[in-house]
Amino acid sequence: MSARSLRIALIVACAFFMENLDATIIVTAVPQMAESFGTTATRMSLGITAYVLATATCIPASGWLADRVGARNLFCTAIGLFTLASMACGIAPGFVPFIAARIAQGAAAAMMSPVGRLVVLRTTEKKDLMQALSALVWPALFAPVVGPPLGGFITGAASWRWIFYVNVPLGIAGMALVLAFIPNERAREHTAFDARGFALMAVCLACLTYGIDLIGSPTPDLPLGGTLLVAAALVGTLTVRHLREVSHPLLNLDTLRRQTFFVGSISGGSLSRAAISATPFLLPLLFQVGFGLSPVASGMLLLIYMGANLSMKAVTNPILRRFGLRTVLVVNGAIASAGIAACAALSPGLPRVLGVLILLLAGASRSMQFTSVTFVSFADVSAEERASASVLFSLAQQISMGMGVAVGALMLNFSRVLRHASTLSLFDFRLALVLAGGLSALALLSYARLPGDAGAEISGQRAA
Repeated sequence: MSARSLRIALIVACAFFMENLDATIIVTAVPQMAESFGTTATRMSLGITAYVLATATCIPASGWLADRVGARNLFCTAIGLFTLASMACGIAPGFVPFIAARIAQGAAAAMMSPVGRLVVLRTTEKKDLMQALSALVWPALFAPVVGPPLGGFITGAASWRWIFYVNVPLGIAGMALVLAFIPNERAREHTAFDARGFALMAVCLACLTYGIDLIGSPTPDLPLGGTLLVAAALVGTLTVRHLREVSHPLLNLDTLRRQTFFVGSISGGSLSRAAISATPFLLPLLFQVGFGLSPVASGMLLLIYMGANLSMKAVTNPILRRFGLRTVLVVNGAIASAGIAACAALSPGLPRVLGVLILLLAGASRSMQFTSVTFVSFADVSAEERASASVLFSLAQQISMGMGVAVGALMLNFSRVLRHASTLSLFDFRLALVLAGGLSALALLSYARLPGDAGAEISGQRAA
């Protein structure tokens, strides 16, 4: 892989980390923020919902904007707006200005993920694509685990406002690096903006995201959440029909006809990412609510899980070159499913060595599967399809990861209701983890249908 391609991938990965971290670091600071604004912690959760809604709504427009103004210009502008919005969140004098700043943050983040990934796709040769995409995976693996404890540490040591202030120097450095090293490529032909398609997709994604949030909240509103999901399905059908009929759609769906992209982004990939996202949501609750551990002790156990995530990155590419994407997706997918379900065996009385081994297995296999799903998604995407593929992948990833948290919360509440209990018990977490492992195993049906040499060009399997 050339030094230029690696440098661009690492710059984009750092911006992704800032974005992913900001989406999760706020969780542990909600009580202090609520007290500061004179409101309740429940209402303060709107700060998380508003961010996610704005991100989901604005992602579809990112591809069109990148073609108009250039990927580098849009990426740099998005980092700048994200930085300014972060500062606005930190200095917000009240609840309403804070929510407005979070919406601006989410809108800027919507332009960072798909456009940053597009920059890497356009500046990397296909034979080097696996190494470049590998650099973009670690923020999604690392940030959700380290975000909550880091937010708690910053809030306790200083103030919740510093959670947002730390983005300022990172954003300034990121903009300088983008302008210095990333080329400004854009489409040669300009098309009119598909306003109707954008409106339909915005309504669909807003209903879907808010519905998922309501179902996965600590006090789920199932009737309203279910109604919003039904509305999202109906509007989504109209959206797909519009995108297929219009001459210049906001989003080109032709990429979905490629089997590798469809399996990695939609069918198998969505199930894997949902299960992967449910696990770091369930484990901290298991340690603190089920085991009665302190946040510090819970964080130390999560460090084992997170360490396995990161250490696996060193051997992921060699394993993929040796065995190929399809084999790894099927075999490691089965291991990952077993690892998630095995977390149900964790208990205060379990021998420490065995508990550590379970967490290492769950974390390492999670990392391998997340990376492999990303690789197979872009294995057969042509240069002309990369813009729409990047946007579609970002949408699918955000929705499936949000679904994972919602499904995790639903499984916990489902188990509690079955027991006719008012509070969660250790049994509820065990059942939820076993069901999450089953959800992950369902993805194997899609992976098994892939051809044996799927993605061989980017994995290097054929050459090996």
